[in-house]
Amino acid sequence: MAERQLRTIFDEDAALYAEARPGYPDAIFASLGELAELGPGARVVEIGPGTGQATLALVARGAHVVAVELGANLAAVLRERTAGQPVEVVESAFEHWAAPPASADLVTSFTAWHWLDPAVRADRVAAVLRPGGALATVTTEHVLGGTADFFADVQECYERWDPATPPGLRLQPADAIPPVTDEIDDSPLFQPAVRRRYRADVTYDARGYLDLLSTYSGHRALRPDLRRGLFDCIGGLIENRYGGTITKAYLYELRVARTWPKNTP
Repeated sequence: MAERQLRTIFDEDAALYAEARPGYPDAIFASLGELAELGPGARVVEIGPGTGQATLALVARGAHVVAVELGANLAAVLRERTAGQPVEVVESAFEHWAAPPASADLVTSFTAWHWLDPAVRADRVAAVLRPGGALATVTTEHVLGGTADFFADVQECYERWDPATPPGLRLQPADAIPPVTDEIDDSPLFQPAVRRRYRADVTYDARGYLDLLSTYSGHRALRPDLRRGLFDCIGGLIENRYGGTITKAYLYELRVARTWPKNTP
C-alpha cells in the first residue's frame, strides 16, 4: 500500500484508536514546559493529534491548542473528547492548511511527524511559529524490554502471516537506537535541537494488545485473511504461553528545535 494511503488508514476505526492507543509520559510535558515554554496561555499547533493522546495533556498544562488532523473520523472523536476545552480541531493535512503566520508559540507532533512531506514541513512550521518559537517532535520506538521472550517468539507469527517481515527480526535495546535526525537538524530556519529520551512499559491482555495492533497502519493494510491468521497466532501465543498478559517497552525521543529570535543576524 502506498505511503499516502497508509497515512490515512488510521481514520478507519477512530473509536478503537481512542481506546487502544496509549498516552505519553508526563515527563515529556514537563520537559516541554522547560524547553519550549509550554504553560498557561501558550499557543500550540498540534500536527496529527489523532484522538487526543497528547492533546489533553497539552491542555492540562494551560495551552490553547489548534489540532490539525487529516482524518475526518479521528477529528470527530477529538472534538467530542475536547468539548469545552480550549481546543480548535482543524480537519486538514498540515501541508494544505492555511496556517496564520507567526500564530504559534509551539508546534508539536507526537508520533506523526514522519507522515509529513519533508519537502515542505520545515518551511511551513517555521512560518506558523513566532520568532523564537519551538518545534517539538516526539518519536516512539518499541524496544527490547518488558516481556522480551514474547516479542522474540511472536516473530514466528509475523514470518508466517506477514510477507513483509524480514527473517530473524529482533527488538533492539534502547541504547542501540540512534537519534532520529532529518532536515530540521540541518535547516538554517532552526537553532540546534535539544533531545531527551524517556522509557515506559505498558501491560496488555490479549484483547487489548490485538486492539492496539489494529490501530497500526501496517497491520491494517494486511490482506484480511492474513491479518486474521496473524492475530489468531498472536492472541493464542499470549493466552497459551504467556498467561494472558504481556508488557511492551516503549522508547520516546523528544526533540525541541527553536526558530531564531527576531533580528538575529
